[in-house]
Amino acid sequence: MEASTAPGTRCLLDENTFTENFMNQISVRKTYLCYKVEILDGDAWVPLDEYKGFVHNKGANQPGQPCHAELYFLDRIRSWNLDQELHYRLTCFISWTPCHTCAQNLATFLGENSHVSLRIFASRIYSLAGYEAGLRTLQAAGAQIAIMTSKEFEHCWETFVDHQGRPFQPWDELEVVSQHLCEKLQAILQTQQN
Repeated sequence: MEASTAPGTRCLLDENTFTENFMNQISVRKTYLCYKVEILDGDAWVPLDEYKGFVHNKGANQPGQPCHAELYFLDRIRSWNLDQELHYRLTCFISWTPCHTCAQNLATFLGENSHVSLRIFASRIYSLAGYEAGLRTLQAAGAQIAIMTSKEFEHCWETFVDHQGRPFQPWDELEVVSQHLCEKLQAILQTQQN
């Protein structure tokens, strides 16, 4: 399911949707992916606000074929027809790291689009079959993968949430859980496949 991202009418997540889906201490079945795009101008990255928004997966309990958020995101990127002569940086804040198949699809996209770089900040680590190899493949394709800390959660709150002027309120143990997940992710990314 996609959210409207037309300039001036960009949808924002409501506070509860953000907290329920990004709180790194609970497991939810839905995946949300918030994204922003920047273009390299000299030595600086300049935000392209028309390419900012969010998508989420479509589950088996919804009409039509199930689809992961990353695949919606890839469809959206392709629809933009980004100029191959310019350099773009995509930054994603995602409630779960990509599954093996989505990681492979993202890696393939990066391989086909050398003018695009990808940074992924994840709230949690997805842990079904093949996920570790998928994350290593994605990293090998040039993607930067990290766990969200309070800094990234606050950035998401300010950028993608209809917070009505309220500041981000970190939940208990946010940094402890983030640190644990960061160590786990680093161990996955540093492990060599045999």
